[in-house]
Amino acid sequence: MLRHTLLTLGLSVGLVAVPAAAQAQDYSAPLTTAISDLPTSSEVRTGYSRDLFPHWVDADGDGCSTRNEVLISEADDPVTVGSGCSLSGGRWFSYYDRVSWTNPSDVDIDHLVPLAEAWDSGARSWTTTTRQAYANDLGDYRSLVGVTDNVNQSKGDQDPQEWLPTYDRCRYVSEWVAVKHRWRLTVDSGEKSALSSLASSCTNSTITVTLAR
Repeated sequence: MLRHTLLTLGLSVGLVAVPAAAQAQDYSAPLTTAISDLPTSSEVRTGYSRDLFPHWVDADGDGCSTRNEVLISEADDPVTVGSGCSLSGGRWFSYYDRVSWTNPSDVDIDHLVPLAEAWDSGARSWTTTTRQAYANDLGDYRSLVGVTDNVNQSKGDQDPQEWLPTYDRCRYVSEWVAVKHRWRLTVDSGEKSALSSLASSCTNSTITVTLAR
């Protein structure tokens, strides 16, 4: 569907930015440069609660939560949307483990950069409105990804020095870096070293993002 089509066109993103204050400012650089450009800072978990990131809201008032919006967008087979945004039909491919699912209950929507990681990396200083925008970011296909539920649960809030998917690790690293730039998040020194090491085995493709803040 749309997200998969965008991926085949390269590591790019549409012109939707959240919130609008960013005025669609873009960042673009080869992967290795993009990693170098990420600011380094120690992580601070103090005060974190998932409730500080209101998520799965119905931002456009169409009756579908962010979770269901992603499921509809990422479905490889057409989805029928019923009353209350109930979903039937559809098939979803989890690139983390290369498994397809036909029951949406088997699919988690992963915050590619987890909420706790975002908090550690700067979101602790954001307003609740900005944290909600982050937790429901439909403006960049890399921010929210449909994946096998137990794989997402095994990832938890770990960064790439601690956890990587079984497959498509270069894609994962590129998307991680893209989301960090989109939201102007920092990396810790171990995370940055891991990203640089992983990127050395990847094609040095250009990452382009529209900044969300």
